Amino acid sequence: MGMALEPMARFGNVFARGLIQVSEDLRDLERGGRWAVAVPFEGAPVLAQFSDWSSELPEQGQVGVWGGVPVGDWQSSVDRDTYVESVESTRERIARGDVYQANICRVRSAPLPLEADVMALDMILQQGNPAPFSGALRLPSQGIHIASASPELFLSRSDDVITSGPIKGTAADASGLSEKDRAENIMIVDLVRNDLSQYAVTGSVHTVALLEVEQHPGLVQLVSKIEATIIGGTTWSDLFSATFPPGSVTGAPKISALEIIRELEPAPRSFYCGAIGWIDAENNTAQLAVAIRTFWFDRHELKFGTGAGITWNSDAHAEWEETELKARNLTNLAAKVSKTP
Repeated sequence: MGMALEPMARFGNVFARGLIQVSEDLRDLERGGRWAVAVPFEGAPVLAQFSDWSSELPEQGQVGVWGGVPVGDWQSSVDRDTYVESVESTRERIARGDVYQANICRVRSAPLPLEADVMALDMILQQGNPAPFSGALRLPSQGIHIASASPELFLSRSDDVITSGPIKGTAADASGLSEKDRAENIMIVDLVRNDLSQYAVTGSVHTVALLEVEQHPGLVQLVSKIEATIIGGTTWSDLFSATFPPGSVTGAPKISALEIIRELEPAPRSFYCGAIGWIDAENNTAQLAVAIRTFWFDRHELKFGTGAGITWNSDAHAEWEETELKARNLTNLAAKVSKTP
C-alpha cells in the first residue's frame, strides 16, 4: 500500500512535502504553519503540517502504482431494498415533523489491489474526473490514504471572510433537476447561513449565488454560495464547532438529521462527508472541501461513500439511482491501472 513512500498531500496544483508533525488537536491550527486537514464525519481530525508547499510535480519514485479495483468487486453497506426502506422511514419522520430533510448514505467496500498508492489513484481521478476542490493525503505511518474528487466547497477563508458553497440537487443533465432539488438546496442554504452566523459579524452573512447549475463528469448539480465576515478572535475550533459536519451531508435541522443518520446507516462514514483540504495559519487562508466523491483506505479495503438528500417529495427508487449515478464514473476510474510516472 505504498508504505515505503513519503508523506505527501495535493490540493489543486500544489503539492505538500516535508512532514513536520501530525496532530489530532484543532487548536494546533492556531500555532502557525500550513496544514493538510482531513476531518472525518466521526472520529478524530487528522492535521498534517508540511514545510514545503509548491507546484513542483512529484519526482520519479515519489508516486507509486495503482493496481485497479474491478467494478464487480464492490460491495455496499446496504442493498437497494434496505436503502429504499431507509428513504421511506426518513419520509415518515418528515411527515411527523421530526426533520425537513436528511442525507442518507451508504458505503461501498472493495479489496485493495496489491499495488495501491493513493497518490497514483489521485492522478487517475484528476485526469478522468477533474473537480474544483479535489485533493489527496498520504500519511503511511498513520495509515491515512485519501483521494477526493470533491466538487463541493465546505469552507474557504481569506482573512476574515469565510465562504461556503453547498451542493444539493443532482441529475444526469439540467433537464432532470426538479423542484424537489431546488427546495432541497434552499433548505441547506438556510442551514449554512445559520451555522455561519454563530461567529459572524451581525448582518454580514449573505447569499452571493443561489441555485447555479454546475456541470461535472456524468452529472449536473445545483450549487449556492454564502459568505460571512467572522468576528475577530474566532478560532478554527470555533468554526468547526459551528459548521461541522457540513449541512449538505446531514440535513435540517442538523441535530435531528444526525439522529436519523445514526439510526439508519449501519456503516460509519469515516472520511466520507467530512472535510478535506488545507489551512494556512500564517496567512489566514484556507480551502476545505466537503469530502464527497472520496476514496479512502481502511486496512486492506478501499472505501467509497455515496448518498442522497431525502425530502418529503423523494422517490425512494430514484434516490437509490442518484447514489448509483454519483458513484459510477469514479468507481469506473478506480478500476484503471496506473504505472509509475
